[in-house]
Amino acid sequence: MSVAAPTRPPHVAAGTGAPIRRPDVSSPEVMTRRAWWLVILNVLVPGSAQVLAGSRRLGRFGLGATLLLWTLLIVHAVWALTSWTSLLGFYAGAWVPDAVGLLRAVPLLVLQALLFGYALLWAVLTIDTLRLTRLVHVRAAARLPVALLAVVLLVVTSGVAVWAGQRVGSLRDTLATLFATSAPSVPPSDGHYNILLLGADSGDGRDSMRFDSISVVSVNAETGALTIVGIPRDLYGPPFSEGPMNDLYPDGFEGYESETCGWTAGINQLMNAVEVCREDGGTGLFPDAAARGSSPAIEATKQAAEGVLGIEIPYYVFIDMHGFADLIDALGGVEITVQERLPKGGGPAYDGQSADEWAIGWIEEGTQHMDGDTAQWYARSRYTTSDWDRMRRQRELQQAILAQMNPMNVMLRFQEVMSAGRDLVSTDLPASMLPYFAELALDAKGQPVTTLELTPEGIGIDPDDPDPGDWDVVRETLHDILHPPAPEE
Repeated sequence: MSVAAPTRPPHVAAGTGAPIRRPDVSSPEVMTRRAWWLVILNVLVPGSAQVLAGSRRLGRFGLGATLLLWTLLIVHAVWALTSWTSLLGFYAGAWVPDAVGLLRAVPLLVLQALLFGYALLWAVLTIDTLRLTRLVHVRAAARLPVALLAVVLLVVTSGVAVWAGQRVGSLRDTLATLFATSAPSVPPSDGHYNILLLGADSGDGRDSMRFDSISVVSVNAETGALTIVGIPRDLYGPPFSEGPMNDLYPDGFEGYESETCGWTAGINQLMNAVEVCREDGGTGLFPDAAARGSSPAIEATKQAAEGVLGIEIPYYVFIDMHGFADLIDALGGVEITVQERLPKGGGPAYDGQSADEWAIGWIEEGTQHMDGDTAQWYARSRYTTSDWDRMRRQRELQQAILAQMNPMNVMLRFQEVMSAGRDLVSTDLPASMLPYFAELALDAKGQPVTTLELTPEGIGIDPDDPDPGDWDVVRETLHDILHPPAPEE
């Protein structure tokens, strides 16, 4: 006597117990629930939808890539929380010797490739997941919502990866541009890192570019405390530290005039004296300047600033004033308290013309949020005011920019800041020092910035006609600022 095999209800397929892989396609309710689960699983654990319902090989690859991504995120999070400067140093290539500087781009290049690759993989997995949902068997009212949810989640997840990859690329390009060549790393001098900060002054009708803004930024190597010394661009007859410029001018910088070329004894005329009016362009004086990411005129200006201030200045940062506005706009503007009404514009067309006749606009008194164009005029306006006031305004603007360069603001405007930085700045700072300076910059934000102006109102000297003893006054004053006496107990 035979026993008949039990029959299945017509709505139960052979895959009972595996409804995800072998669903009952005749049940719109089952297929709809399955579709929602597949879409959600695809975004929560990419690759899991394929393991459960599709190609297990593709699914295992997706799961492996997801595990790798999660591992990298955890490692980076822990690394950033424990030593974010070493993380920055790793991706900036601070560990790479100068002789193989091209390798500095490798870590960021690999990270960018991983991000773009994962974005592409996520897109492939999402499209495959939509195929696995078998939308034609899903309830008609749920088909569009399921598809839209998959697309939205794809845009969010892959979009974030692409966005991150683009920013990694911007950082890589910026670092490669700024640190293509650099000076060797040196220890702090007398407890400080001293950096020459130069602003370019070039324009139509000028036969050469001159340094319109000259400052020295001194950073305390332990605390990050900043001291900014403003050097007037026309400072007359500055002395030089030991080197080729001191050999040429042992008694201080001198002017020269001939039928073809000449210069005054102002410090911003060193470009003419060293590069423009010399047949070799200054390479005979500073043959290693280009290899260090510098120029003969910059090196000569370093030696002049060292001679005036009595400190060692191993590095420089050069700012192109024509791109200055772009950086301020990239940072979202700066806040400045204007002490006097200032005109915008290049100045009068003829003597005796009032500012109201030639000004293209005015910067009014009071606290205001300036965009890049207004801030540039604020820093460079030279009519109806003195050069000393102009130096003070430039220092105010430097401090305002530092205040805006906080990590959150830079991250939110990362692409714009990186793009502006590539066009704006050149330097010989070594990449190996970047993590250290970044940490010092954060330390400096909690401290006031000390300023010293080499002007009659600042330190009490006349830059147009300094006495020989003024240099000793400058050096002693700066030494007292950088090395204040210890408080008595």
